[in-house]
Amino acid sequence: MADEHTIKVGVLHSLSGTMAISETTLKDTMLMLVEQQNAKGGLLGKQLEAVVVDPASDWPLFAEKARELLTVHEVDVMFGNWTSVSRKSVLPVIEELNGLLFYPVQYEGEESSKNVFYTGAAPNQQAIPATDYFLEELGVEKFALLGTDYVYPRTTNNILESYLEGKGIASEDIFVNYTPFGHSDWSKIVADVVALGADGKKVGVISTINGDANIGFYKELAAAGISADDIPVVAFSVGEEELSGLDTSNLVGHLAAWNYFMSADSPENAEFIETWHAFIGDEARVTNDPMEAHYIGFNMWVAAVEAAGTTDVDAVRSAMYGLEYPNLTGGTAVMGVNHHLSKPVLIGEIQADGQFDIISETDPVPGDAWTDFLPESAVLESDWKDLGCGMYNTETKTCVQILSNY
Repeated sequence: MADEHTIKVGVLHSLSGTMAISETTLKDTMLMLVEQQNAKGGLLGKQLEAVVVDPASDWPLFAEKARELLTVHEVDVMFGNWTSVSRKSVLPVIEELNGLLFYPVQYEGEESSKNVFYTGAAPNQQAIPATDYFLEELGVEKFALLGTDYVYPRTTNNILESYLEGKGIASEDIFVNYTPFGHSDWSKIVADVVALGADGKKVGVISTINGDANIGFYKELAAAGISADDIPVVAFSVGEEELSGLDTSNLVGHLAAWNYFMSADSPENAEFIETWHAFIGDEARVTNDPMEAHYIGFNMWVAAVEAAGTTDVDAVRSAMYGLEYPNLTGGTAVMGVNHHLSKPVLIGEIQADGQFDIISETDPVPGDAWTDFLPESAVLESDWKDLGCGMYNTETKTCVQILSNY
């Protein structure tokens, strides 16, 4: 697709609307990575050109903008999306046009497209290890699964309910609640969570609450006199970007699970932070997990293009399998044949300055496209290298063509 002079990199992130607060940073991250690569001499003897569009937090518009990138701008690769609903909007377009998307945000799994590399966490790289930490380290006996009402929290909590019951937690000891985006009145829900522990059993909250609703939730916990020691919360959508500029006094001691924290002590991370601050011109700007996912994904794409000697999507895809690249926390990320990375799982405790004290870190965990904890998914395998299939049924030995449950 590249013209004679440049290789085009599509950037598909919301720069306006409700998701702009998170996605604008990822657009800037991509511009930084492209600038860095050009300073090294570009790629295949050409300069990279970032083509930025704004899908404006409008899920159908994501599909239109992806089509524009591929057909009008003829980009060679795309980096983008945040929410699962936006990714699912884009899927049919990139599959039809054989585009290539690197998706950098933790998600619910249960998907494997040959046109997407998933560089964020699958549930077994975030939700399951965080739940294990609650069970094994904190002695949590009752669970409140609180989420925003959309596909990622619902699917993740479905997996966690099944997992917890398999660990011997009774169904009546699992409280599940969903609230709309931007929900603000948390008094009844917090009261219900507190009531869970009326029998003296230890309660923990697993939060897939997204966006601004988190502020009201933590505030209500504090207003009810609940500390992190009383009822710990582990969040999957609260990171440095979400905490920056917030009064974190209500959040201190609560937890988050990611594959990266800005506080990670490694030479690679120190260099990344220094480069980011120089690029963005603001020493106060934070880094976060999806930024690391773009960093790994972009550099793996560059390595795959160099190995293939072309930006052709099919050739690049084949060159991606087994690629390794240093992650920012120390150690190495590896790309699997299921288009998911192996990455360590970190649990961090929120500090007063909006940073995280890393209190737990695993060895690298390979991401699962299909969970082991739902019967219909446990029999499925994704292997685009040898089986050429993202949804292979190991019992019937057939490739199912539907890519996801949604």
